[in-house]
Amino acid sequence: MLVLTRKVGETIWIDEEIEIVITEVKGDQVKVGIRAPRHVDIIRGELRKDISDSNAEAAIKDLSLFNKLK
Repeated sequence: MLVLTRKVGETIWIDEEIEIVITEVKGDQVKVGIRAPRHVDIIRGELRKDISDSNAEAAIKDLSLFNKLK
């Protein structure tokens, strides 16, 4: 993991297409802006697990429906 220190207005670039901008620091919260092409999915970390769990649940339901057809 790369750990960087940035101030408000400073940026971080990922590859040639993604720019991370620190927009505000207030107490223990940091506001981050992200500029990226539309084809790049950007998802908050806490939602990623929810989406993964939901996809796994849907796959299990689909599999159980498939097994009933046999």
